Amino acid sequence: MSKNKESNSRKIRPWMEYKLHIVVFFLVVIAELIGTQKIHLSKNIIIVLMPLLYAMILGLILFLAKPFKFIQNHESKVAEGLMILFMVPILAKLAVSGGQGFTSLSFAPALILQQFGHLGSILLALPIALILGFKRESIGMTSSICREPDIGIIIDRYGFRSPETRGVLTVYVIGTIIGTVFISLLTSLSTALPLHPYALAMASGLGSASMNAAAITPLLAIYPSAMDTQILAFSGLSNLLSFCFGVYIVIFIALPLTEKLYKWLEPKIGRNTSATIEPDSYKDEMDMKDHKLDKELDKLSLKRLSDWIILLLIFSFFVATANHIAKGTPFTTAFIGMLILSVISYISFILEKISPHNISSIIWVSLIGITLALPMAPTSSFIVPFVKALDLSAIITVYLAYVGISIGRDWDQFKKLGWRGSIVTVLVILGTFLGSATIAHISLILTHVI
Repeated sequence: MSKNKESNSRKIRPWMEYKLHIVVFFLVVIAELIGTQKIHLSKNIIIVLMPLLYAMILGLILFLAKPFKFIQNHESKVAEGLMILFMVPILAKLAVSGGQGFTSLSFAPALILQQFGHLGSILLALPIALILGFKRESIGMTSSICREPDIGIIIDRYGFRSPETRGVLTVYVIGTIIGTVFISLLTSLSTALPLHPYALAMASGLGSASMNAAAITPLLAIYPSAMDTQILAFSGLSNLLSFCFGVYIVIFIALPLTEKLYKWLEPKIGRNTSATIEPDSYKDEMDMKDHKLDKELDKLSLKRLSDWIILLLIFSFFVATANHIAKGTPFTTAFIGMLILSVISYISFILEKISPHNISSIIWVSLIGITLALPMAPTSSFIVPFVKALDLSAIITVYLAYVGISIGRDWDQFKKLGWRGSIVTVLVILGTFLGSATIAHISLILTHVI
């Protein structure tokens, strides 16, 4: 009975979780004060360590620090719910940048063709997954980047408790924990390859908001500021295409290809011993899949609408502070820029709930942001200067501080999934990114964009 009373007493509105928000604020300030650090491994190879990485890692450490009781499971669960809400302003920033840079259609073929580079995850990761001992789990693990839409496809095709579903959940969980850190380091190292920064920007559009943002920030730190607008534009438009058309590539191309390669490769290189993990190891992840935005934000009540406003104001305040510390931008300018992104995000949430065709807020925010920022749009002259003053890294730093705290609850499951799952996850991200970047680079050359 006491446990039920304690649980009920803690069901307060998310913006009133003062301990969580105060901790996030201090994590962000610490991360921004440390600042961007560049490690030169050689003349052409640079590792860029960004404040966003510090914020996420510090949040995770804070949760895992057993003597520290200020942040526990309750705060972690609240942070997980807020991740979905706070992800949308990041997409709004990328969308505005995409509309601002939309001055020519010459790069359209490259944007479209590089989507097929996502098949690189199959070619690179599937053979290794089989060698490591995975069986039909490898189909779910390697057929896509394994984000939310891909999980839905696998569950619909193979069933909720199938080995394929266990495979896609493995990469989802591990990717949630290490994906942003790995893709950020991968992008900075990839600048040493003979690939144009525009190609790398397109490849960052993985169909995951957090990984897209983590991938693009090292490029902005390494390349001249004169390229920022186009890098952000290519990244944002590529990510929108991944959201819109990535599902169809998985359904009609990636899954059939993975099935055929599996049938051909498994008898040749599949191990006699299996690396399969028991279904119970995925119980928490399966429960997590039922805890989605449509359950968190499903009713357009006045209470829900006011919660969104207050939470977005808190997020905007944190970002404006981080932006001021990182870039010296006047707080008021950055705060107005965040208010613009918050309004776009807010409208997108409402449209998701009232639109008859169940169009995701992710799609709405991308379409609205791009449209409002188009050079020919009357709103562009007001919106673009304020949003441009916002450093993308500052927005992601605040977001990933919440993410670091939220993924702490998945740490035990991460350890159960083991090193084999981690290797496959890294190869899935690597194959997707490099495959897309290579095709984008070739396409840009053939269309004379570069």
